Amino acid sequence: MNRERLIRMALASLVGLIMAAVIAWMTIRHDQRQTGGVAASVAPASIGGPFTLTAHDGRVVSDQDFQGKYRLVFFGYTFCPDICPTELQTIAQAMDLMGESSGDVQPLFITIDPARDTAPVLADYVKLFHPSVIGLTGTAEQIAAVAKEYRVYYARSQGEPDPTQYLMDHSTFSYLMAPDGSFVTVFAKDTTPEQMVEAISAHRARGR
Repeated sequence: MNRERLIRMALASLVGLIMAAVIAWMTIRHDQRQTGGVAASVAPASIGGPFTLTAHDGRVVSDQDFQGKYRLVFFGYTFCPDICPTELQTIAQAMDLMGESSGDVQPLFITIDPARDTAPVLADYVKLFHPSVIGLTGTAEQIAAVAKEYRVYYARSQGEPDPTQYLMDHSTFSYLMAPDGSFVTVFAKDTTPEQMVEAISAHRARGR
């Protein structure tokens, strides 16, 4: 692994730690507002937002197509050697643990590598994990816009000898969004399926 790659990985880790701290603080503040009697006019954590992307089956979809469902959103790419398949497997296991109650939960895998992750590529990839997972791609501009809405960091690695085999540095959070599209919480890497199910169940109980 070359020095530049190590530096970029260190930078990605630093950005990830900062984002984790910020999002955790925002989540705590949001929960305090929900339980502390603060007026409903107080804005929740500013994570997530509208988007229009292309699903792995070729359909053009927007965030409105998923209204009424909890969304488990993960940003990654199909060439990812380790983190992405691991996190998608965790989401798949969480869906299985929920059984019939998973009907109101929609996992979304949004690529940060649209140049390679076309709809057919995503279709072959997501079926490896769980039938409920929807892969989403789009133009570079569309991906940049939705990544900005979710405060996602990503960057193409430099200096790879084969320009078709590059890696992507990216943040590794899974986001839980409420049925109305608002931000609920974030899951860091290494969150267990059981912890995901517990969080979803807790927010269901609170009427989110």
